Amino acid sequence: MLQTAILVILLSISIQFVNSEEEEWWRGANFYQIYPKSFKDSDGDGYGDLQGIRSKIPYLKEIGITGVWLSPIYTSPQKDGGYDITDYKAIDPIFGTMQDFDELLATVKEHGMHLILDFVPNHTSDEAEWFKKSVARDPQYENYYVWHPGKPDPDGGQNLPPSNWLSVFRFSAWKWNEERGEYYLHQFVEGQPDLNYRDPNLVADMKDVLRFWLRRGVSGFRIDTIPNLFETVNEDGSFPDEPASGYCDDPESHCYLNHIYTANLPETMDMAYQWHAVLEEFRHDEVKILMTEAYSSLDIIVEYYGNSTHNGSQVPFNFEVLTKLKKDSSARDLKKIAENYLNYIPSGRGYLPNWVLGNHDQHRFPSRLGETRADLYNIFLQTMPGNAITYQGEELAMPNVVVSWEDTQDPQACNTNRTVYHSYSRDPARTPFPWDGTTNAGFSTGTPWIPAGTEYPLYNVEKQMKDTNSHLKIFKKLTTLHKSPAFKNGIYVPTNYINDNVFSYLRSDNNETYVIALNFGKQMEHVNFNDAFVNLGKTGVVEVASLGSSLQEGSECTLNSVSIPADTGVVIKVKNGVAALFNRLHNWLLILVVTIFVLFKSY
Repeated sequence: MLQTAILVILLSISIQFVNSEEEEWWRGANFYQIYPKSFKDSDGDGYGDLQGIRSKIPYLKEIGITGVWLSPIYTSPQKDGGYDITDYKAIDPIFGTMQDFDELLATVKEHGMHLILDFVPNHTSDEAEWFKKSVARDPQYENYYVWHPGKPDPDGGQNLPPSNWLSVFRFSAWKWNEERGEYYLHQFVEGQPDLNYRDPNLVADMKDVLRFWLRRGVSGFRIDTIPNLFETVNEDGSFPDEPASGYCDDPESHCYLNHIYTANLPETMDMAYQWHAVLEEFRHDEVKILMTEAYSSLDIIVEYYGNSTHNGSQVPFNFEVLTKLKKDSSARDLKKIAENYLNYIPSGRGYLPNWVLGNHDQHRFPSRLGETRADLYNIFLQTMPGNAITYQGEELAMPNVVVSWEDTQDPQACNTNRTVYHSYSRDPARTPFPWDGTTNAGFSTGTPWIPAGTEYPLYNVEKQMKDTNSHLKIFKKLTTLHKSPAFKNGIYVPTNYINDNVFSYLRSDNNETYVIALNFGKQMEHVNFNDAFVNLGKTGVVEVASLGSSLQEGSECTLNSVSIPADTGVVIKVKNGVAALFNRLHNWLLILVVTIFVLFKSY
């Protein structure tokens, strides 16, 4: 009796907690990243634009997207794909006008979605007015950037760079400015001088940028390369050299140094918390969110969520799958990575996990992780607890597009050579989005800024919408499941072990239970879910399975013997599976019950 009463009470508390969070639109959401230059061109100039994006908002709604995140649309000389910004409060003409932006935002809202903008706070363009005024030592802007006269050269002549710091894009991170007579820091390309967050005027101006767009009605921001905001400065104003990392033997490569003085400084977290406080000023109409990009260790990533006194990023990107898995990775590898990440997230504060497979800075995930596993990974993305982030084209299982050395535009690749450039190039993931099988993939009636490649006849929206089954149709089914209570608010329970080839877990709420199995093996695996989950039930129905699988949607299966083909994922809805809810709770719940019972007896 006591066990049953406590179980009912605990379940009620859990349900009430979930309901209290339902008004926060971002919880359990599907976010979709758009690279605007390559999404849809509306005027035939070869560049994607805001009206092109606006025309495709119904498509994003149809495939189950909650939040639309735009890579930079601000004025820029485009030395680094728009991440070199001259004016944070203006739209680059290649994308359109402020009126175009307002119309896009209105369309997004009309479709019940939310617009997220990229915020690039680490650096501006060297053509920005702020930088020009800083070069001229305008009192307001003199210290907006990281400047230093450098070290005296023992042989005479121009001073040497202030430190040995290296750019992410190779070579020294310091550039001499003749007019000012000092070096400026650029952790990325030379045309991207780093801003100085130790200057309070700069901090105030950047907060004003956030307010400008929040007043227009955006729902939040994705913060670009946040770990690099602060640098260590010695008491005498000098900058310390960074030690060798031992990771590579190329002294001009970013990997040559251990970046202990230019990344992940404690002040960075505080700045994220300050930006969250700015967003709270606009909470009256909806919750505003921060998403943060940091390729850092998990102990640092979770700090971005906040602490006992401050809130930070609701979605600090989880790059564990993106950075640690390869084509030959196993089910054991994925399980280890996923559960290690989940264990890092602080409990009891309402923090949600998130899952990322790719973005505009990485080769496309089917090419990195295996094209035959594309659906398997999308099943994982959409059925794990928390938020899912999709980069444009991933819903189509789109692989890399081959971009020749002659057509390469990415500075990260251009700073290498034609022999190795492909390994460094981000262009294969930035090519035009394939809308159909016509010329230029239906992206533009003009000549695209970068070739559309030859892959799009197989990987395009029109074809996959018409096909009886396709990667896109599977993705749509998954996003529908992602919104259902069992996946949005239900509990996640992994199996202790099936075998090295199969990663399996259960998602359940009060009414529905699903089992998911991901076969990373190269042969058929026969899975007994009843061995993995006690009291699960006898039968289930296939909800989703990888394209080309022998597992057919809607077919019934016996849970003690499910045959899963190689490189295949499957989602099965358990018939009469409510008992699984009790099963997944019973281990820790019985411990709690016994403890309470002992306490009652002691009184």
